[in-house]
Amino acid sequence: MNAPFAATGRLHGMVAEIHARLQAVTEGAVATYIPALAAVPPELFGIAVLTADGAFAEAGDTRARFTIQSVSKPFTYALALDLLGRQAMRQAVGVQPMAEAFNALVLEPGRNRPFNPMVNAGAIAVAGQLCQALGATAFEQVRACLSAAAGRQLDLDEDVYRSEAETGHRNRALAHLLHGAGVFRVPAEEAVDLYFRQCALAVTARDLAVMGATMANIGTNPLTGAEVFGLDAVRDTLSVMFTCGLYDGAGDWICRVGVPAKSGVGGGLVAVVNRLLGIGVFSPRVDAAGNPVRGLRACEALAEDLGLHLFEAGNPGSRLLPLLAR
Repeated sequence: MNAPFAATGRLHGMVAEIHARLQAVTEGAVATYIPALAAVPPELFGIAVLTADGAFAEAGDTRARFTIQSVSKPFTYALALDLLGRQAMRQAVGVQPMAEAFNALVLEPGRNRPFNPMVNAGAIAVAGQLCQALGATAFEQVRACLSAAAGRQLDLDEDVYRSEAETGHRNRALAHLLHGAGVFRVPAEEAVDLYFRQCALAVTARDLAVMGATMANIGTNPLTGAEVFGLDAVRDTLSVMFTCGLYDGAGDWICRVGVPAKSGVGGGLVAVVNRLLGIGVFSPRVDAAGNPVRGLRACEALAEDLGLHLFEAGNPGSRLLPLLAR
């Protein structure tokens, strides 16, 4: 690894210690409602951190592949914001927290739109908007965008995609509900198919750290220099991640950790500390809300040790900066 991208020993040691401390945690269970996910080894666990200036620290199974699932939602939302603008997206999907399960068949009262883009209804609404704007190239452009954020080409896990497409009846119901409400004009099946495909992109914890750091670096990938997202899209996306990214556990997350984040039932979690760093965690055992148990605890430990909480006394990340002195 080139010197500019090598984490200091102290930061690496902190990540390694947190990983070792949480390795034995066995709470939660691997998601089974998507049959292909049931085969994922539950003991896998990796933590990766990438700072906005390119310093890496990682421990555990950071190169293990898994499907991104709902961690894709903030990145497709940011893409849609860049392509279509805030006004158009706000008409299609709101930005309010929802005290319901992530796959609830419910729309915002009086507005007939999803509550926010971090729940399934909102993400399918975003997918429908992208299908309208991009046509037959929608998936390849989504994949290209997420690949640019990760700094490498992401592949579709065909087995997981087929498994989701064959069993995702509730998501299809959401797509028809949205189509009937006029949220998008393309066929419901087209929108939900794009959603299934984006969720089946294969990533690693290291990829999620890079994607998080791209958001933290105001939309520019800190490793490749690629400008992936615009400033306004990053601002809106991080705001919604902060209040809605952990579903009905978002309030507890804000109090305990206090940074924008998004989880997925595949075991992935990405957290973003504005202008400082991205965190990527992979741990397949998830809680009842669909959040990876060790991922939540790893982020909480990092936030505590590094002073990352948005409302930390002093500047967020104040204890991080001495660790990165070169």
